[in-house]
Amino acid sequence: MARPIDLLREGRQEELWQMCCGFISLSLEQFVAIQKRLLLEEIELLKNSELGKRVMRGAMPETVEEFREQVPLTTYADYLPELVEKQEDVLPAKPAMWVHTVGRAGEYNFKFVPLSERFLYEFVRAAGGVGLLASCDPQGNVLVEEHLKTLSTMASRHYGSGVVGYLMKEALGFDFLPSNAEEMTFQERIEAGFKEALCQGLDAFGGLPSILAYVGEMFKQGAIDVDARFLLSHPKALARFIRGLIKSKLARRPMLPKDLWSVRVVVGGGMDTAIFGKRVEELWGRRPLELYGGTEGGIYATQTWDHEGMTFIPNLNFFEFIPEREYFKWQLDHSYQPQTILLDEVKAGEKYEMVITNFHGGALARYRVGDLIEITSLHNEKLGIDIPQMVFHSRADDLIDIASLGRLTERVIEEAVEKSGIPYVDWVARKELIDNIPVLHFYLEPRSDYIASEAGIAAAMRKQFKKLDRKYRCNFYSLIGDMETVLGLKPLEVTLLPQGAFSSYMAQWQVESADLGSLEPSHINPSDEMLALLGVPKIVVEAAPVTEAERAAA
Repeated sequence: MARPIDLLREGRQEELWQMCCGFISLSLEQFVAIQKRLLLEEIELLKNSELGKRVMRGAMPETVEEFREQVPLTTYADYLPELVEKQEDVLPAKPAMWVHTVGRAGEYNFKFVPLSERFLYEFVRAAGGVGLLASCDPQGNVLVEEHLKTLSTMASRHYGSGVVGYLMKEALGFDFLPSNAEEMTFQERIEAGFKEALCQGLDAFGGLPSILAYVGEMFKQGAIDVDARFLLSHPKALARFIRGLIKSKLARRPMLPKDLWSVRVVVGGGMDTAIFGKRVEELWGRRPLELYGGTEGGIYATQTWDHEGMTFIPNLNFFEFIPEREYFKWQLDHSYQPQTILLDEVKAGEKYEMVITNFHGGALARYRVGDLIEITSLHNEKLGIDIPQMVFHSRADDLIDIASLGRLTERVIEEAVEKSGIPYVDWVARKELIDNIPVLHFYLEPRSDYIASEAGIAAAMRKQFKKLDRKYRCNFYSLIGDMETVLGLKPLEVTLLPQGAFSSYMAQWQVESADLGSLEPSHINPSDEMLALLGVPKIVVEAAPVTEAERAAA
C-alpha cells in the first residue's frame, strides 16, 4: 500500500492530499456510510475475540442498530485487567504497538491502549493530514515538504500525546531536533533542540499548547541558555542570533522565538489549546492548528486552514454522541443508561459527550471518552465542508485536567480535603477559566460552626496537593507549580457556598425530578445547572471557552 511519504517524495501532491485530507470533501451522507461500513467490520472482530465478547456481554449484533441497542456503554474499568496487563491474546487484533497515558491516581498508574497494524496505517494518514492542513497558507495552498526541521516538544512516541507527532514524522518525513530526544530530559531536549535550530533553522513544532507557550516563555525569560562560546563557534547560529536580537530591539521587547525563525507548521492538541493558542502565536509567530484526539482513539477531529471549528475524521473510530440532557440525567443517577445519537443527528449549538468505538481491530467498544464537545455549526460554509464542526468544551467524567498536565480524580481531591482538616458539609469541583487562566475551582459548604476564608482553604488545599503529588505522582502541584511560575497560572480557586446549599439543592431537585433516583450531586465536573441549584451566581458558572472567536464575541 502506498504511504504518504512515498507520494510526497514522488511529487504526487493531489494524490497525497486525497489520501490524507480527502475526508473534508465528503458529504455527510458519505461520512456516515464510511462509519457504518467500518463499524460492521469491527463488530465481527469483536465477536471473535475474548475481550470483545466480555465487553459486549454476550451480544451478537448483526447491524449498527443492534450494536447500539445491545452493547452497553463502557469506560476503561471495563477493560481491566486485560489492557493494563497487555494481554494480547484476548484482543480483536494483534497490536503493532501500545500507547499509554496517565491513569487514575491510587488505582492504576497508566492507561494502556493497543493499536493494530491496520489502525496505525490509517493513523499515519490522519497524522499526515494534520501536518498538511497545518502547513496551509490562508488560501489553502500546501507548503509542506520533506525534512522540515521540527523542535521535539512532544512527549515520547509511546504516550498518546506524543504518538501523533511521531506518526506525522513518518507520514511527511520531518526531522526532529534533537534526533536523540527520547534519551534526554525535557529541559535537556529543549536546550539541545534550540542550539541545533540556531544552526540548521526551524520549520515546525507541536505538542500541548501549554507546553509550547511554556517553552516560548522560557526562551523569552532567558531560562534556555545559549552561551556565547557556542555562538562564537557556530557562525550560522551567531548570525541568526544577531538578526533576532536586532528584530527584538527594534520592537523594543525581549527576544522571542519568532525573531529567530519563521515556522511553517505548528500543531496543538489538548484541552487548553484555545486558552494558550494566542500566546503561542505571539511567541512563535504562527497560530497552532488545533486537533482533537486521545490515547484511546488517535485523532478524532482537526481544524482546517481557516482555524475555525474542527472537522471529524471518519476512518479511525465510530462516533456516537450523548446529548447534554442525557448526560445530566446520568450525572444524577449512574444506573441510568444515556441514549446516543449519530453525527447526522447532532444540532448546532448543542453539547454532547463523546462515545467512540475503535475501528481496525481496536479494543474499545462504545467507550465513553470523558469529554464534552460542542457542535458549533453543521457545515463549514466558507470552505465548503459538509461535516458538522466542533470544539472541545470540557471534561465530562470524574477527571479534572488542568493545562493538559495535572489530572485529578475525586479520590485525590477527597483525600486532600480530609487531610486539610476543613470541617465541611459537602463540596464539588471542576475546571474553569478565571481571567483566562485554567484553574481547579473548588466549591465548598463549610459547617455552620466553622469560620473559614476562601484564601485559607485554598492555602490548605495547595499544601495537601503538594504532599499527594509525592504519594500518587498525579503531577497537579509540581507541574502546575512550574506553569504558574512561568505562565502566571493560578491553579486553585475556592468559593464558599452559603449555609444550606446542598440541602436546598436536594430539595429543589427532588421536586423537579424525583424519578431519577440518586439526588446526590456529582463531586467532579458538576454542570452549570447543578451549580445554579447550589446557589452559585450565574456569572461565576462559566466553563472554559473553546475558541478565540468565542472569547472575542463574549
